[in-house]
Amino acid sequence: MTDSPTPESLGRELEERRQQAAEAGGADRIAAQHKKGKLTAGERIAAFLDPGSFNELEPYRAHRHTAFGLDEQRAPGDSVITGFGRVHGRMLAVYAQDFTVLGGSFSEVQGQKVARLLDLALDSGVPVVGLMDSVGARIQEGVYGLAAFSELFWRNTQASGVVPQISVMLGPCAGGSVYSPGLTDFVIMTEGSSHMFITGPKVIETVTGEKVGLDELGGAGVHNSISGVAHFAAPDEHSALALTRQLLSYLPANNAEPAPRIPPADDPHRMDARLDSLVPTDPGEPYDVRAAITLIFDTDTFLEVHAQFAQNAVVGFARLHGAVVGVVANQPMALAGVLDIDASDKIARFIRFCDAFNIPLITLVDTPGFLPGVREEHGGIIRHGAKIVYAYSEATVPKLAVILRKAYGGAYIVMSSKHIRTDVVYAWPTAEIAVMGAEGAVQILYADKLKDRPDREQAERESVEAFRREFGSPFAAAESGHIDDVLHPSETRPKLIAALELLRDKRVPIRPRKHGNIPL
Repeated sequence: MTDSPTPESLGRELEERRQQAAEAGGADRIAAQHKKGKLTAGERIAAFLDPGSFNELEPYRAHRHTAFGLDEQRAPGDSVITGFGRVHGRMLAVYAQDFTVLGGSFSEVQGQKVARLLDLALDSGVPVVGLMDSVGARIQEGVYGLAAFSELFWRNTQASGVVPQISVMLGPCAGGSVYSPGLTDFVIMTEGSSHMFITGPKVIETVTGEKVGLDELGGAGVHNSISGVAHFAAPDEHSALALTRQLLSYLPANNAEPAPRIPPADDPHRMDARLDSLVPTDPGEPYDVRAAITLIFDTDTFLEVHAQFAQNAVVGFARLHGAVVGVVANQPMALAGVLDIDASDKIARFIRFCDAFNIPLITLVDTPGFLPGVREEHGGIIRHGAKIVYAYSEATVPKLAVILRKAYGGAYIVMSSKHIRTDVVYAWPTAEIAVMGAEGAVQILYADKLKDRPDREQAERESVEAFRREFGSPFAAAESGHIDDVLHPSETRPKLIAALELLRDKRVPIRPRKHGNIPL
């Protein structure tokens, strides 16, 4: 006769099973993870969330497969930890792939656990953060793993625009696994230890003969500066987790809530005289638009997104009198601030995120136009540039724009012009609003008149200045109602705060439709 269990024996069994789940990969694999300078899945969650706030879900779930010795490699929780907790006191869902269990490989069980977590997050209206560290699909499970991928990708898509989704890359992410981070709103990569690629170096060498290293193929530097897949790079795991917490402080929990507002710590009436001389009067002289952002918005609140990618455009989050805003700006320090394919994609995607999550948009304009050239035309600059005008036109959040200097041609139109329903448009005295630059316009319009002049160079300079005064002046645009006011640059901050206050409860009726067809 077997003795009946006692409360004490049941309690001991529970604690033993909890310990087994906490060390699912075994001591040797945990030590190997630490030797690489990497935290375990549980340690990452503890470092990321507010202390003591994590509640795990399904810690004992295990896979059902037996092929290739999998029946001897069953671990409680399988290769992922899922649950919920708090960051800055706000609830969110979090999962962490466990590299100590079969290399964190994506399995049927991992897919099921993460899919259930996403379902709970959607129902509860909370953000989802994934801490990624995996060799990729668990090949031994065959189509079962592929089906789990499909379920996850479907949920990533359903959650898009409903709750924020952030992927933090803390190790490898290979093959089909990359598409889940690719579907999320933000990707944060750790330098040196995180890699993303669809096809590995060995396969590339086998197929093409091309030798390439992991970092060169899909490291943080590549995806932050070249491909644009990643939005942020961090030097180590702790920095990546701290950056994720910082990013979350700007985001609402879901699409039905406003972004978190904090008590303002900066004077709303502050007018910094340095702005009045920031933009050079020489239209060919560059300046750093980040200086304008720093002086206009609340002090030390600008968080740049995609900082290393398409640097001729600057996007990111800031606060204005305590309220979160999305900032879009042309950057004269890079390619004179022209719009090219990558900058168009960068701007349009950021606009659409802000619009989905009720974050007002403020645009600082200084661009001479779209980048000319065969490469851009063949690469589809028409299609990519159209994404910007589509995104701004579709956005219903409060939209404000300030024209700092150049606003020429089609670039003027797409960069939050009044006619694509920007609510309030201001200009600085240095603004030039025209179909094209004065120099080019004079070459076309006055060619016959100037060609035989003995003082041609002097006549051209005079014609350029006259054209700029008559047709490019911000006062000409103000007279026709194309802008709402011309400001001393130092007045910009209080003017934007006042306009944002007016538009706080903005409501725009949307025509009934299934969805539009953005030129992807």
